[in-house]
Amino acid sequence: MTIGADLLAAPLTDLLTAFGTGTVPPIDPAAALRAGTVIAEEVHAAGRTALTELMWDWTGTAADTAVSSAERVLADTLVSADRGLEIAAIAVEGTATVLGGAAELARIVDSFRSVARSLEPALALPQGQLMMFGAAIEHLSAGLEVLARVTSDLAGHTDRLAALVPEGPTVPGETGPVTAEPGSGVDRMLYGDADIAPDPASDRSVTLPDGSVATAPNATAAAAVRHALSQQGTPYVWGGTTPGQGLDCSGLTQWAYGQAGVELPRLAQQQDVGTPVAPDSVLPGDLAVWDGHVAMVVGNGMMVEAGDPVAVTPIRTANSGMAFEGFYRPTG
Repeated sequence: MTIGADLLAAPLTDLLTAFGTGTVPPIDPAAALRAGTVIAEEVHAAGRTALTELMWDWTGTAADTAVSSAERVLADTLVSADRGLEIAAIAVEGTATVLGGAAELARIVDSFRSVARSLEPALALPQGQLMMFGAAIEHLSAGLEVLARVTSDLAGHTDRLAALVPEGPTVPGETGPVTAEPGSGVDRMLYGDADIAPDPASDRSVTLPDGSVATAPNATAAAAVRHALSQQGTPYVWGGTTPGQGLDCSGLTQWAYGQAGVELPRLAQQQDVGTPVAPDSVLPGDLAVWDGHVAMVVGNGMMVEAGDPVAVTPIRTANSGMAFEGFYRPTG
């Protein structure tokens, strides 16, 4: 090939380079996912056997609670195993898509080089140069079509993967946070008059479960605390966003503040919004944020959080080895 042909082939070879080496790495991610799925299914089987034995040997309220929690964990394990198989299948398809595209581009590059070699004797003439440019444009167009098709296929794989990830909170018929006033018809239908205190705009006081009263920095924070407290006893559900049925930690705080008219991000570690607050200055409505958990201060040294179930606990900064990010006031 002449120098001119090399320059014309450069866009095609650049496209081919973008597809990588074309060699599958020695560690197959899909195989690793499938192996993990097998382990998850074995854990589920062993857990089911152990749970059956436990149900025969242990009775009472505590036993019922433990069995219920264990059954949810086992169910989540089986769901994760199924999700792992689906992700593995998509990973295999994605690999095949990229390798197939790389093979097509390699054939296009080889085709152009073959044409360029056949035109070398005529390159001293204008007609030869024009034929070379035409061949380069034709092959580059074919390469771009391959790139567009591979990109489209990979976007489809990405959409399928995204569908396997638990969705953020949604409220039927709503596109934003619920802004119903505390004590309104919606709240009364769900929780009853006794669960939610009146919330006039100037009322910053919050009555805690032990009967003591705490004062929030503003009415919005107080409303968020009241709504969070209304969920005491709600079961913990990973990814849960349904009040009264199942909530996770960030689902609880996001819903409670959404009811007060403040929209929070979905994930716990993303809820470090607003003003940082010193530990000795926390007030009702402030959020305690870890890198994988979040709780809401309710006052008088206590906070409410989605354990299993949602409950009021003493304020702390340690949580199962998670990194503590600090206290934050979303309304400040």
